[in-house]
Amino acid sequence: MFRFTLLAFVAGFFAVLCFHQPAVGLLHAYGVIPSAPYGTAPVAPLGVPQWFSASFWGGVWGVVMLGLFTRWRVENGLWWKCGLFGAIVLTLVALLVVFPLKGRGFMPAVLPIGFIVNGAWGLGMWVFTRHLVARREAA
Repeated sequence: MFRFTLLAFVAGFFAVLCFHQPAVGLLHAYGVIPSAPYGTAPVAPLGVPQWFSASFWGGVWGVVMLGLFTRWRVENGLWWKCGLFGAIVLTLVALLVVFPLKGRGFMPAVLPIGFIVNGAWGLGMWVFTRHLVARREAA
C-alpha cells in the first residue's frame, strides 16, 4: 500500500512539473493567459516556493486519482480517463473550493484554461504511472 501511495504521489508531483506547468508556459507564451508558470515566490503559510506547493498538491491529487481508479477497477482507456479526471475534477475543485478560499470568487472564464492545464496534468499522471509501474515490474 505504501509503495502504491508513493508511486501515485511521485507521478502527480512530476506531472505538475513536466506537463501542467509547460502547458501554462505555452498558453502564456501565446498570450492566451497573463500568468507565467509558477516561480520561486513563497506561498503562505509555510513559505515554500510556488512550484513546490503546486507539485505537492499534484502529488496529493495523484494519490486520490489512482486510489479511485484502483477502487473502481478502471483499466481500459486509461490515458483519456486520466486526462478527463484532471480536466474536470481538478478544475471544478479549483473553481468551487480553492478560488473562494483565496478570496478570488467563482471565475467561470477560467474553465477552458483549467481544462487544458489540468487535463495536461492528468495525461502526465498516465505517462509517469505507466513508466514507474513498468520499472517496478521489471525489477
